[in-house]
Amino acid sequence: MENRFEIVSNYTSRPSKDMLYKLGLLTVRFRWAVIALWIAVFLAALILAPKVTSALKSGFGDVDTEARRGLALMTQKLQVPEASFTIVFHSPDLKVSDPKYVEEVKKVESHVSSLPEVSRVVTYYNVQNPYMVSSDGHTSYAIVLLKSDINTALETFPALRKKLPPAGELQMWATGGVPIFSELTEASERDLRRAETLALPLVLVALVIVFGSVVAAGLPLAMGVVSIVVTLALVYLLAQRTDMSIFVLNIASFLGLGMAIDYSLLIVSRFREELATRSKEEAIAVSLSKAGMTILFSGITSALGLSGLIFFKFTGLRSIGIGGVSVILMSMVLAMTLLPAILGVLGHRVNSLRILPQRASGSGIWHGLAQWVMRHPLAVAIPIIVALLILGLPFLRVNLGAPWASILSKGSEPRQGWEFVEEKMGSGELAPILLVATSANGIANEENIGTLYDFASKIAQDGRVNRVESIVSIDPRITKEQYQKMYLNPSQVIFPEVSRAFTELTSSNNEVTLLRVISAYPPMSEETKALVRDIRRFRPEGGVTVYVSGATADLIDSVDRMYQDFPKVIIFVIFTTYVALLWLFRSVVLPLKAILMNTLSILASYGALVFIFQEGHFQRFLGFPAEGNVEATVPILMFCILFGVSMDYEVFLLSRIKEEYEASGDNTRSVALGLERTGLIITSAALILVLVASAFATGDIVVVKALGFGIALAIFIDATIVRTLLVPALMRLLGNLNWWAPAFLKGR
Repeated sequence: MENRFEIVSNYTSRPSKDMLYKLGLLTVRFRWAVIALWIAVFLAALILAPKVTSALKSGFGDVDTEARRGLALMTQKLQVPEASFTIVFHSPDLKVSDPKYVEEVKKVESHVSSLPEVSRVVTYYNVQNPYMVSSDGHTSYAIVLLKSDINTALETFPALRKKLPPAGELQMWATGGVPIFSELTEASERDLRRAETLALPLVLVALVIVFGSVVAAGLPLAMGVVSIVVTLALVYLLAQRTDMSIFVLNIASFLGLGMAIDYSLLIVSRFREELATRSKEEAIAVSLSKAGMTILFSGITSALGLSGLIFFKFTGLRSIGIGGVSVILMSMVLAMTLLPAILGVLGHRVNSLRILPQRASGSGIWHGLAQWVMRHPLAVAIPIIVALLILGLPFLRVNLGAPWASILSKGSEPRQGWEFVEEKMGSGELAPILLVATSANGIANEENIGTLYDFASKIAQDGRVNRVESIVSIDPRITKEQYQKMYLNPSQVIFPEVSRAFTELTSSNNEVTLLRVISAYPPMSEETKALVRDIRRFRPEGGVTVYVSGATADLIDSVDRMYQDFPKVIIFVIFTTYVALLWLFRSVVLPLKAILMNTLSILASYGALVFIFQEGHFQRFLGFPAEGNVEATVPILMFCILFGVSMDYEVFLLSRIKEEYEASGDNTRSVALGLERTGLIITSAALILVLVASAFATGDIVVVKALGFGIALAIFIDATIVRTLLVPALMRLLGNLNWWAPAFLKGR
């Protein structure tokens, strides 16, 4: 009776004593020792894993860019704290000049100023800046300057927010970059917990349907849980030696569940098949010998894909790469040690608690599909390739962006405060473009003041600019010549507003000054990004050097740096994957075809991502607001995750086809049998990952939703269309060319 999960040929003779076969015998022989060792590891991990969040960084990491250099100059020379946030005040009845309004704001100012985390609080009342008040006089804001760096501020803001007092009769919101990204981190963690809660029961149900037995279904799920816990403990230990980002938690959970279950699915399926004709010990050894080799190379290709992230300079991407590689290796080790040991204890009891009746054969539908594909390879291949290319076309319109306030839920305080200021005071009010001008000859000399005046005036005339705040933009009635004359001796300036502006915006050594450009558009809009690029193009020449900084410039620089490195990562991942598959299959053509198939799947999912999340199609159905862009890290993460994960299914399929080809030498028959006997295992394994990724797509944060949706869609396309239809069709067309390789590669 043929088992529906058959992956490799039935053997009538005793298999060769290869390394994995011997590992299987050793594992079952010392099964209790192996189980005891893993119990000890798991218990130790249970102590460390809950501490991992406290050891991780909230930021995405710093790199050396123009925007960051400008920020460093502001911090060092102008004593502008690196981290700050904004408190927004509003009253529908009171105005900023009303005594009650003044009293409430000053109460908050006094309390917040006394907090140990706070360096200074800037309000309309202590600087008399008219731009800090809305045109109707009912809304104002205060800037809270913090003592800590940005990463510490992100980590500690939730506790700091609880210390802020209410504003009495005034409405009050805390907003700005620190609250927004702090809330984003917390919301991501909530989404993670929700996804895990949703995914676990769904995966268990799917496994019960696949295996028909609760015991057999529970084993892969248990391996997934152990893999996650041990990996998180490992991440905690790594975080003691190097910076690790909070975003590693999401990838560890997703891959820990998905990959550990996939690998365990192969071992358990093969063991149940072999157990029908062999002893328990022999069944485990054969299972590890055959399915174990598939797992080994699947793990290697998946790890190679994720290891590409380690080459990025950003802590967030690098951490995800380290965490992803760790959880994949952990899943491999568990599937090849702990799982065989448990199977050695269970034996035939692996089929206990059967819920669904055992099917005599599950290959009927796959047999029919395989025969049909072999008869009509062109009719299968051409429409699928065309359809996948069409799906990928929207990616040509991709607009890479970054999350901001609108990415949070509508009930979020940072989002409400930000959008209220945008409505009452303008879109760019709270996120100015920061121009840090420096000169070794001193700012306050005639030539440099003239240069800055011309530069600021040119920017102010741009239709995308609301205003410019600088030492040469205080009053439009003051001419360039008057500024030049006044600043010849700044200490003797008699106009208080000019003197105050110079003191606040210029360094004590007269070498650095700050210009603030308030855009008429939101900070992450295409208009503001274009404005930043234009400012960089017409920056002044001569003795003044200008660094363009601020949130928008930081986004532009970060995305540019990521995508400068991305081509190198792509080359590394493709080259190393090709070499690994070349070694496994001893074919020049098959690895190349596998890489092209992966590329088609990923491009199709990229196109769907733009079509849905950037352009907003189906946004009501999927429950998210379209941002008009794709978050910049999503295509990078999808490539590195999917290139390895999708290759799993290629290895599953080609390993079986290769085995048949080596036995018969008949390419068409081998491809048909390979599809027939792996179709169900590939779709079952893919179903698990699709369920896990879809659970992440239910989150509130659009970035997490987009990543989960993109991965789920790509895996679905890959497992149901590419691997089960397109790959066999192309292999039928290529014939024996599939197996061509130079003579020196044929020998082991």
